[in-house]
Amino acid sequence: MDAPAETVLDIQNLTFGYRADRLLYQNFSLRLKRGEIVTILGPSGSGKSTLFELIAGFLKPLEGIIEKVPFSQVFQDPYSSFHPSFTLIDQIRDVADTSGMESLCQRMGFDVGLLEKLPHELSGGQLQRASILRALLMRPRLLLADEPTSALDNLIQLDVMRMLVESLDEVGILLITHDEDLAKWCSDKIIRLGA
Repeated sequence: MDAPAETVLDIQNLTFGYRADRLLYQNFSLRLKRGEIVTILGPSGSGKSTLFELIAGFLKPLEGIIEKVPFSQVFQDPYSSFHPSFTLIDQIRDVADTSGMESLCQRMGFDVGLLEKLPHELSGGQLQRASILRALLMRPRLLLADEPTSALDNLIQLDVMRMLVESLDEVGILLITHDEDLAKWCSDKIIRLGA
């Protein structure tokens, strides 16, 4: 009999708001296990990105507990993910072991030679694939992915999402998206925020 999957994120009774009279979350709970994709779906302003900031520790909850394993993040805006003055490969080597990098690049349809360039020398889609590459090379057990494929065209988006799904042996993924079709295609569970 297989051992139960590791819990990589456990949120219990989270309460948070930027103003006390207007809470984004009240008694919100979520559990994510390795091998799962849980998707947070909702319109702009519903608190999707705020949840990631709470999980990452950039914001402090008013109440509740957030327990997590080592994680990495993919942000919606790839240009804010990299320092403009250093090559991508230098920035990846600063935080990650690059073994297996060529194989991951190939699976994403990404030319490994582009990593020798500065961020502004790549398109938004290329830079987002570099951001996803860096996040996976950090070998996280939890991946926080905020609209990770919104900068990509449809075919590359599908390749990248397939690769993320294939990585589920090692990680649990918390995905933020407004794309309902994407959420239905890849998610084990969908949590809807806002109306």
